[in-house]
Amino acid sequence: MSLIIEKYKYEKLQRVEVNGKRRYAAPGGPPVASVTTILSGTKDMSHLIAWKKRVGEKKAQEIVTEASGVGTRMHKYLEDYVDNGVWTENPGSNPYSKKAYRMAEVIRDEAMCHVDEIWGSEVPLYVPGIFAGTTDLVGQYKGQPCIMDFKQTNKPKKPEWVEDYYLQMTAYALGHNEIHGTDIREGHIFMCSRGDDGVELGGETYQQFDLWPDEFDDWAQEWWKRCEQYYEKFG
Repeated sequence: MSLIIEKYKYEKLQRVEVNGKRRYAAPGGPPVASVTTILSGTKDMSHLIAWKKRVGEKKAQEIVTEASGVGTRMHKYLEDYVDNGVWTENPGSNPYSKKAYRMAEVIRDEAMCHVDEIWGSEVPLYVPGIFAGTTDLVGQYKGQPCIMDFKQTNKPKKPEWVEDYYLQMTAYALGHNEIHGTDIREGHIFMCSRGDDGVELGGETYQQFDLWPDEFDDWAQEWWKRCEQYYEKFG
């Protein structure tokens, strides 16, 4: 049985191409850029450029592709759990699947036990004419309505490295409030790092990054600035 309580009606958004750019066809306005597109288009990329130069373009692409594959598998185990209410018992023999499975277990054990209600999984959210995107979960964490996202990383993150995660959660909360008349001002990132450079099991580290209500307005102000910067730059 699904863990989702259908408290709100969430409708899928279609992706379209506008002048060579991928956009969401969100109701109530013209097609809009995604939350992740706005963030990537307005962030300081100097550290990423320096890293690619240090390890080489080919190696950098291999690392990114591998990490993306593990992250996709990890998300799938967690999504299936939410959708079906049953934990997958067999991750298969693929070493990347096994690593992703273990990381999903860590998030399940550390975070999901505190999620009181789930209103939706892979939830499309938007503010008409400005932005749209999809968050992993909307519901209640320790009794409070919030936005929740699953993240994987090769190595643990420092808080100052993940400011865009706070902006992402803020954007999704603003979208939910706009569409569904809620007052969500809280968000949580549930993250697990691989703990090694290969696929050997062990060393996985759980981290959680929390957006609290008393910080929400400041992050919202910064998010609107990033939206303005994006459309001034890219149209």
